[in-house]
Amino acid sequence: MTAAMVGAAHDSAVTIADDGVLKKDRLGISVWCSIAWLALLMFSAVFADLLPLYDPADTRAGIPNSVPTSQNWLGTDSLGRDLLSRTIYGARVSLVVGISAVLLSSVVGGLIGMVAGYYKRKVEAVTLFGADVLMAFPTLLLAASIVAFTDSRGLTTVVLAIALIYLGPTIRIVRALTLSTSNREFVLAARSLGATNARIIRREIMPNVVPTLLSMMIVAVAGAIVAEGGLAYLNLSVAPPTPTWGAMIAAGKPKLDESLYPVLVPGAALFLTVLSLTLIGDAIQKRQARNTGAI
Repeated sequence: MTAAMVGAAHDSAVTIADDGVLKKDRLGISVWCSIAWLALLMFSAVFADLLPLYDPADTRAGIPNSVPTSQNWLGTDSLGRDLLSRTIYGARVSLVVGISAVLLSSVVGGLIGMVAGYYKRKVEAVTLFGADVLMAFPTLLLAASIVAFTDSRGLTTVVLAIALIYLGPTIRIVRALTLSTSNREFVLAARSLGATNARIIRREIMPNVVPTLLSMMIVAVAGAIVAEGGLAYLNLSVAPPTPTWGAMIAAGKPKLDESLYPVLVPGAALFLTVLSLTLIGDAIQKRQARNTGAI
């Protein structure tokens, strides 16, 4: 390999084609557009209080069911509230719920899955039975039942409900990754040298499981955002006056014959966010597969 090839391989990710030619592994334009959208959305959501936006609960922001104007860039809803403001503030709920729920389920489910995959036998049997029970319930129905049963529509309850529906799949995925990793040579070598089980899990298995789990978490966040939107549509998410995308779509549905914007604007924001997360997650998973020689 020439020095130029070595430099190219050091500076960026590379792949080798069938003809043996070294090629740079670049992200596609769709992935960069997805990153730009998520960056813009997160920036707007975090700094919404500093941006020149209407109060999302202000019914005097414009004429009810107005089309986009210079005063209301994305129009208004049936109560005259600014849709741009409500969509940006609603992004706060969607992003916080999606990220927090997936992070919680990944930490708890990841630890349980690693223990089950490493120790096997009775620990694995009990753990997989619990995961299968959780996965047997329809996901949205399970989350809605939890919120309705607790009679609480706070942010914490919604996060816990959505985290629970992702707990079962996370346990099974991490357990499978742990099973494949625990039979690798470096794990067997560490065990033969007298390393404790806790040290093997922490130093040998976890570093090989976490990267794959992180890439899957990105796609899972998209599903969690959709789940929160479904709960909000059923009036089971964060209570008003806090705006959420699902609640905005539900509120605009009866007035579709008068204006499409109260449904179109939050629906488009939800669609673009979920699509962007899915594209980014798929790109990361493909890159990891190429680096490990899986494809």
